[in-house]
Amino acid sequence: QLQLVESGGGLVQPGESLRLSCAASGSTLDYYTIGWFRQAPGKEREAVSAITFDGRTFYIDSVKGRFTISRDNAKNTVYLQMNSLKPEDTAVYSCAAGEDFYGLGSAEYGMDYWGKGTLVTVSS
Repeated sequence: QLQLVESGGGLVQPGESLRLSCAASGSTLDYYTIGWFRQAPGKEREAVSAITFDGRTFYIDSVKGRFTISRDNAKNTVYLQMNSLKPEDTAVYSCAAGEDFYGLGSAEYGMDYWGKGTLVTVSS
């Protein structure tokens, strides 16, 4: 059974950076699409970024040019580098893995395994 654990969240000021990690155990991530999702207080969960098993990457418009998703299969880990953070990026960020990918708008339907999340707070 694949297990995912996120880390790297924290409190930062606007304009600063964070790198989130999604570490897997129990199975290899090699054949999965990995998605990063976030849920802000009072809002629905949204997919932020995804990387397919063959390295294709996807981002929502609001993070393009600021966030970068990458995967290190040797370490069984996926990263989300977040630069130029804004207060509206404040949310609990979760990673998920699945064998199917239906695009960012429907990404959660293809995810089979979820981490518990890590809190990112952007505030001055």
